[in-house]
Amino acid sequence: MERADIAIIGTGPAGVSAAITAKVRNKKTILFGSNNLSEKVSKAQEILNYPGLPSLSGTDFSMKLKGHMDDMGISAIEKKVSAVYPMGDYFGIQASDEMYEAKSVIIATGVIHGKPFSGEKEFLGKGVSYCATCDAALYKGKITAVIGYNEEAQQEAKFLTEFAKKVYYFPIGNKKLELDENIELITEFPKAISGNDKVECLITDKNKYEIDGVFILRDAVAPDQLVSGLDIADNHVEVNLMMETNIRGLFACGDIAGKPYQYVKAAGQGNVAALSAVSYLNEIK
Repeated sequence: MERADIAIIGTGPAGVSAAITAKVRNKKTILFGSNNLSEKVSKAQEILNYPGLPSLSGTDFSMKLKGHMDDMGISAIEKKVSAVYPMGDYFGIQASDEMYEAKSVIIATGVIHGKPFSGEKEFLGKGVSYCATCDAALYKGKITAVIGYNEEAQQEAKFLTEFAKKVYYFPIGNKKLELDENIELITEFPKAISGNDKVECLITDKNKYEIDGVFILRDAVAPDQLVSGLDIADNHVEVNLMMETNIRGLFACGDIAGKPYQYVKAAGQGNVAALSAVSYLNEIK
């Protein structure tokens, strides 16, 4: 696969703005996210402070963003990015079961609410995974659990049944569930992940389940788990005014870069991040 100039992760106002600016600057770009854009935006009741678009509903605002993307021939790859690997002069990007390459990366995934489960970080790579399609084959004949936050998680759980001997599914939130009959639904809230050198048990508010691995499938991966070595403060990526992170060639914008959580601010930062990425590309050429 040809290496992209800029990979953008997220299709909220920040990611869309970055993608538009990158397109205007004639850069080869990969955009990861939903072509329906941000669910958080579409559910907004009314947006009052976006210049030129007064008293707009979230649904209408999303339609405006999508229309702009369509006019410019921009579309998203609908795969969740589970890891970004700095490789010196480029980045490797793990999205579902495929690897992509880009010379620079812009993170615009939005803020990740909530704390990680107890033991989640400690057992990452030792039985904790964020991608079933990536790691399912490692659990052939074993007992697994899926903590699912979205409908995509249900599809990943189904894929996991092709390898694992047993799949428990723990739904988070009130998403519509359509699970295969060979997936056991557990309506208990996960509290902690435990074990010795690797995952051995998932503890809920009511029971303990002996497992070999657990897949935590949120809408997005927390930034410090997405990119190793990334500087984080108060659950936000640390950036300067040019949206540069501590990792050269890696930028962040929008809610993930800190408060205030405003669409107009996110779009502006997306523009800055893309311009900074273009400047970076010119430097390394």
